[in-house]
Amino acid sequence: MSTSDPRHYDVILSPVITEKATMGSEFNKVTFKVARNATKPQIKEAVEKLFDVKVKNVNTLIRRGKVKMFKNKVGQQSDVKRAVVTLEEGHRIDVTTGL
Repeated sequence: MSTSDPRHYDVILSPVITEKATMGSEFNKVTFKVARNATKPQIKEAVEKLFDVKVKNVNTLIRRGKVKMFKNKVGQQSDVKRAVVTLEEGHRIDVTTGL
């Protein structure tokens, strides 16, 4: 791993480990939870520097927070921005090992 700017850790918050995100790994895609104000170029740079890979494409989406009930109390989950990062052929990220 190369030396990275600490600001990259403010852009990439955590990997998303879901069934849908795991299926994307077959197509060289990795899903991350990112900061709400992060742009696609910032996400691309952060992933390339932190994981030493070449990024082909970045798609972002905002998952709106759901309304949940707990013991008759209504709560609202926070909105979350996710980035689906497509890697170049031959590059891989194993999100289960961590940084």
